[in-house]
Amino acid sequence: MKEVIWEPYGSYITESNITRFMQRHSIKTYNELIKRSTDDIEWFWDAALKDLGIEWYKPYTRILDTSAGFPWAKWFINGKINIVHNCIDRHIANPKSQIPNPPPKVDPPLEDKIAFIWEADDGAVRKISYDELNKMVCQVANGLKSLGIKKGDTVGIYMPMIPELVAVFFGCLKIGAVVIPIFSGFGATALATRLSDAEAKVVFTADGGFRRGKQVLLKKEVDIAAKDIPTIKNIIVVQRLGLPDVPMTKGHDLFWNEVISNQSEDCKTEVLDAEDIALIIYTSGTTGKPKGTVHTHAGCLAQMSKELGYYFDVKQNDIFFWFTDIGWMMGPWEIIGVSFFGATFVIYEGAPDYPKPDRLWDIIERHKINSLGISPTAIRLLITYGDDWVRKHNLSSLRILGSTGEPWDPESYLWLFKKIGQKRCPIINISGGTEIVGCLLSPLPITALKPCTLRGPGLGMDIDVFDDKGKPIRGGIGHLVCKKPAPSMTKGFLKDPQRYLETYFSRWENIWYHGDWAKVDEDGFWFLYGRSDDTIKVAGKRTGPAEIESALIEHPAVSEAAAIGVPHDIKGETVVCFVVLKPSVLPSETIREELKGQVVKHLGKTLKPDELKFVKMLPKTRSAKIVRGVIKRKYLKQDLGDISSVENMDAIEEIGRAV
Repeated sequence: MKEVIWEPYGSYITESNITRFMQRHSIKTYNELIKRSTDDIEWFWDAALKDLGIEWYKPYTRILDTSAGFPWAKWFINGKINIVHNCIDRHIANPKSQIPNPPPKVDPPLEDKIAFIWEADDGAVRKISYDELNKMVCQVANGLKSLGIKKGDTVGIYMPMIPELVAVFFGCLKIGAVVIPIFSGFGATALATRLSDAEAKVVFTADGGFRRGKQVLLKKEVDIAAKDIPTIKNIIVVQRLGLPDVPMTKGHDLFWNEVISNQSEDCKTEVLDAEDIALIIYTSGTTGKPKGTVHTHAGCLAQMSKELGYYFDVKQNDIFFWFTDIGWMMGPWEIIGVSFFGATFVIYEGAPDYPKPDRLWDIIERHKINSLGISPTAIRLLITYGDDWVRKHNLSSLRILGSTGEPWDPESYLWLFKKIGQKRCPIINISGGTEIVGCLLSPLPITALKPCTLRGPGLGMDIDVFDDKGKPIRGGIGHLVCKKPAPSMTKGFLKDPQRYLETYFSRWENIWYHGDWAKVDEDGFWFLYGRSDDTIKVAGKRTGPAEIESALIEHPAVSEAAAIGVPHDIKGETVVCFVVLKPSVLPSETIREELKGQVVKHLGKTLKPDELKFVKMLPKTRSAKIVRGVIKRKYLKQDLGDISSVENMDAIEEIGRAV
């Protein structure tokens, strides 16, 4: 096969978790594995959960119930479970377990093992053992009970990436409360929309956090957001900054030390139904209010343990770091998925290039991280600082690299592969979404890789690529779809079932339409080309912006690029590009024409940009996705719609100032 850059070798083949699963079920090849797991999803999920060792208070009597149709599928019928039992209780010596005839405990127990490492913006480090985490979680759970919070009540988390956040996350789940994780960079309006929609009863926050050495105040945003939300009974504040004058409303606002720190370190974990809700995670649409995706205890555990276990090969002694915020699904995904295996994860408060461009490489070296997850946009940022910052550090602890968030360009992908992974480590490039809290597509440690590939369908995920008529297509770009349900798919949108059906099931009956462009090449390798609502169609020729952007980024002067399609009287649409140049390069007409020529060279004259403008930065979400819809509406002087997910608001104005 041409273009293959990595082949599995050694322990990737012989000692991986997925190899164990294949041997247990007499599966000899990757293609056989994918076919069997997607042909018979009920067999696969039952077999996987048993292989992974998920523990149930009461076993399920049936895997799947689709009597109400694919969109409303129910999983693990009659099963009783809790995420916290699987991620914490079973790792410690004497939990308040309610598992009948529990499996033999690990000897010695993992209670003294590090559950997670916290790295602060200023470089401070704190390591929390499973025993310490359990005690903190119990205190949060008891604190919530003292405030009247019970199973099914919703609790907002609007906090910086600090240790208390992890305790709050698990503390809510322990008693059956529903977690609403919210990006700490949101302002009051975006925060209020989410808390109001979810009818939050308690909000956990902090006086503030640090970002690039500067204080970022949070409590004041919560106060503005909460003033018109009658469901909020209490705001609990961690004193991260230690500010002397935090505004507090008596009886309503409580400091962490008042309501959590004095609680008992002992609390029984609630026995929950498999379909009981664990998380409501909001995802912004291009129009309308943000969508509340709804996820269950069993669904989260099934998908996340499968992905961390089989895709990222997490084992008990691993140290795993995904550069993320709790408000992005990768935050809950990392916390649940890694702790399920009794491994160690890293949470980081700061920016990837602060105080120096080698901050991430330094973190990897100091903590001996085995798996690093990062977005393509973050890598494109770090590339601009040059390779010398990487060479200063020993990255030999790395075994697996991960990425998600948007399509790769080959240059940036290969830089990660060669410079960070030193050609030793596979890039597990995954893609799915908040609505699945997991992946539709992913490589495995046993699969060969081509640049930018996602290799193939996720295990148990019956994925296909359709043409416009709903027929499977190979060798060309088509619509990414899912033909069967999965345990972690959202249970509709909160309070908006019709919008859920319109979003995913209105194009083809009983087919989940994901809204991404995808292609399967002649060797069976899968690739993504961006969102279908970003499609550019010039004179009948359709492409995704990622193809144009990849062509631009290949030019040595370019750091980042965004391409949009805008109306044209004759062609239907024409291409407009926005380019961020590398720091050492100044805008010029010469470079502008070179870059237009670069697109022509790769994609032909039809897709030559009508306009190419230079900007200092592109608007992005916290998960580093370029928001092309906002760019397009700004360029066309239209109403911007929902921009609450945009982290760098100044970049929107940059589009208006582009030269």
